[in-house]
Amino acid sequence: MTVKTAPVRAKKHVNPMNRQSPGDKVISVITYLVYACFAFVCAYPFYYIIINSISSNTLSERGKVLFWPMEIHFKNYSRMSTIPGLLDAAKISVLRTAVGTVLTVLIAAFLGYMFTRETLWKRRLWFRFVAVTMYFNAGIIPWVLCMRNLGLANNFWGYIFPMVVQPFYIILCKTYCESVPRELQEAAEIDGAGTLKVFFRIMIPVIKPILATIAIFAAVNQWNSFQDNLLLMTNRPDLDTLQYKLYQYITQANSLKALVSNTTNSNAVMASLATAATATSIRMSVTVVVVLPIMMIYPFFQRFFTKGIMIGAVKG
Repeated sequence: MTVKTAPVRAKKHVNPMNRQSPGDKVISVITYLVYACFAFVCAYPFYYIIINSISSNTLSERGKVLFWPMEIHFKNYSRMSTIPGLLDAAKISVLRTAVGTVLTVLIAAFLGYMFTRETLWKRRLWFRFVAVTMYFNAGIIPWVLCMRNLGLANNFWGYIFPMVVQPFYIILCKTYCESVPRELQEAAEIDGAGTLKVFFRIMIPVIKPILATIAIFAAVNQWNSFQDNLLLMTNRPDLDTLQYKLYQYITQANSLKALVSNTTNSNAVMASLATAATATSIRMSVTVVVVLPIMMIYPFFQRFFTKGIMIGAVKG
């Protein structure tokens, strides 16, 4: 005797919104609208700068370009590529960002790891000694005098060494290293691994999320910095960074034509830029050049960012 069974029907997917009460739906809609407005406020300035940099310079100067590009052209960027010294400044910026980011990440990771080891002599004292620098600053003038006495003025390493040790990054690494099981380190030490071998073979692969987070912070900091260029590189124009060059063009945008009229014949390229472009087009174009590289790098590290920055936020 066979028993007939009723066919099993596949359950229909029910939208979570349909299971909510009317009040919950209203709250959800309001939440989506608020976040949509917030996203628009964050994204629109970048969009506004980009569309104004590729629109008609005359319309952009008059404030007519608001939501859509008008009379699209890319002459602003082609003129910028001919500015003397701009390419060399870009190379210096890329070099300082790459070298500074690597050294900052390595030192933050190593010090953060060492501050978790109980065998480190007076580790609590050294950690507090590093952390206290987050709250006290001698000021710009003593800093400049110190850099000159150390021989870092008019020196490429003046971009790197002052920014290598960052207490905030060290604290992030220390917190992350404390979440790593001690058994991993103890097993490696039993097998004869020393401090450096444990750090490079065990800790570095495990703490990659926080290293990626610190790399984002350090790269943005190095890429956007221009004050050290202004204060230290007074006699080395060959060490000027891209941001410092663009800062000069932005601050001189309104009076660029007057400045060009007083320049020598060797600056004919700048003269053509001044007569063809407007102050607004210069500002918009150089701002895109500054922001775009970091915007292109960030998506590659985004998947590590949330996990790395939230380590230590929840205890227990």
